[in-house]
Amino acid sequence: MFLKTLGTTSISIPEVGIGTSDYHAGPEPLRRGLAEGAFLDTAASYGSEPVVAEAIRGIRDRVFVATKVSRQNLHSQALRRSVELSLQRLRVDVIDLLQLHEPNPGVPIEETIGAMTEMVDAGKVRFIGVSNFSLAQLQEAQRASKKYPIVSNQVRYNIIDRTIEKDLLPYCQANRITIIAYSPLARGLHRVQDCDSQQAVELLAKETGKTSAQIILNWCLCKEGVVVIPRANSTARIVENCGASDWRLSARHLALLDDKIQYRRRSRLGTLVKPYIHFSVKEFALRMVKYLPRAIRRRVI
Repeated sequence: MFLKTLGTTSISIPEVGIGTSDYHAGPEPLRRGLAEGAFLDTAASYGSEPVVAEAIRGIRDRVFVATKVSRQNLHSQALRRSVELSLQRLRVDVIDLLQLHEPNPGVPIEETIGAMTEMVDAGKVRFIGVSNFSLAQLQEAQRASKKYPIVSNQVRYNIIDRTIEKDLLPYCQANRITIIAYSPLARGLHRVQDCDSQQAVELLAKETGKTSAQIILNWCLCKEGVVVIPRANSTARIVENCGASDWRLSARHLALLDDKIQYRRRSRLGTLVKPYIHFSVKEFALRMVKYLPRAIRRRVI
């Protein structure tokens, strides 16, 4: 598997990871993904840290593991406690990448970054990153992180949702901050198909001998400084996702996808409001979207 440098560090990580939100398939599919060269991404709120612990048992020294602290635990004491619990659930001595799951305007970022710095100083965390941070929020976190750099920002990015291309992606590329793209397959291949009326993905899949999922993931991987963490709950799907690495779409392929696939860039207001919408409301809205006509689904992606 191809590797990419993590932020401004001297280490490289696999360009394909395994996202473990809503994961329920047990340790073996994860172990197979690790054998294919992937890294693992989890979070305190996912409930998947224990199964990640099983998956990395006996091979910890060969695996890169990232986890996250929930937004309600960003005060110093709560963050330190969250890290200790994650270490216990993962059954490791050190977390490779500790990320803030999302911003919390109610907690000073200086306090949060200060606690993360303490965790690095204590040898319990190697690198620090953020998740779901806008450009302004990322820059604020950078100003607070005087001792250790912010090496990554985990955000939504895929071939039909290119919101971060407006400002966040170019800034991160210019400042060597790795983008960890979640939902790189959107919310399923059917959502991409809604935006691909001329079947460009299918065409390239036939031409290259790759699967549609691998084409979509590789489109992300062609971007400088971007790694992906698709979710999957079967060994076959995880192996397929890992197969998105070790090759590249050509410039002609990329131009075709960019030309034929309809995509959106969410408004600044939508991006700011999204974190405050209750999870149950989001899930209900997503279930309802599938009943809309395709032309409308393209607009809401």
